[in-house]
Amino acid sequence: MQETAQSSPQPVIVKKYANRRLYNTESSSYITLENLAGMVRDNRDFVVYDAKSGEDITRSVLTQIIVEEEGKGNALLPVNFLRQLIGVYGTDMPSLMPKYLEQAMANFMRQQENVRETMSKTLGPFMPPGMEDMSRKNMAMMERAMTLFSPFYGAEGKPGQSVAQDYQEEILSLRAEVERLQGELAAMRTKGK
Repeated sequence: MQETAQSSPQPVIVKKYANRRLYNTESSSYITLENLAGMVRDNRDFVVYDAKSGEDITRSVLTQIIVEEEGKGNALLPVNFLRQLIGVYGTDMPSLMPKYLEQAMANFMRQQENVRETMSKTLGPFMPPGMEDMSRKNMAMMERAMTLFSPFYGAEGKPGQSVAQDYQEEILSLRAEVERLQGELAAMRTKGK
């Protein structure tokens, strides 16, 4: 039991003041929304409270971070998805939606991890020194970019396409390419002997 408590630190408490400033109680310093976005990317949990009322406003602050990211040109949320999401607010679906979105995102992240592991196992032996590290950094950057609701849209942004199926097809394609390259290497080695 103690291991679990030690491995998952308590969330950082952030207070938001009337002047819209955010105060990190852990570091005793003022921070920005960008700092909070960095904490999210670093998997550091936090809770934001209104300094005056004590109300938990974490959800609205996270939404504000998304709005800022979208405004910076990091548009990950397709317009049709945003319209559909807004449309859900006027129905009886809002009670089901949060759980569905959480599960879909968790599934997406698991699929990303599976793709990364498969790519590493499949292509690792063929990469020149240093290339694997660069690929890992590129993959991490892609994963960060894909973390906002992308699982609802396929490669073309069309609802209903199976992301898992797209990845499986891509993996099969990559495996076929690796097998072709291995065949060429074997043929070259045979010629050289």
